[in-house]
Amino acid sequence: ENPQLSSLDKTDLAFSEGSQSLYKPEPLEKALNGDVLNILKVTIFFQLSERAAMDASYVQELDGILEEARTIENHLKQKRESLKQRFTVIANTLQN
Repeated sequence: ENPQLSSLDKTDLAFSEGSQSLYKPEPLEKALNGDVLNILKVTIFFQLSERAAMDASYVQELDGILEEARTIENHLKQKRESLKQRFTVIANTLQN
């Protein structure tokens, strides 16, 4: 046996060698890297979801602004048409 192995390491080694289980313990660093990667994925997912929600709210806000602009435009067109009619009446009155 290797004298540098601690008794805990020997127990782990004996367990893993003697076990018929398919479980192979991963090094802690590899397991932590997987966890960090999953945390990063979840964080990015949530940030993208929040950004998508903000974008959707901006689209709704812009739709509201455009609808208001169309309403104002139609109102101004009606006013212009009304003024044209009034000027026509005035011009016809002055010509007579």
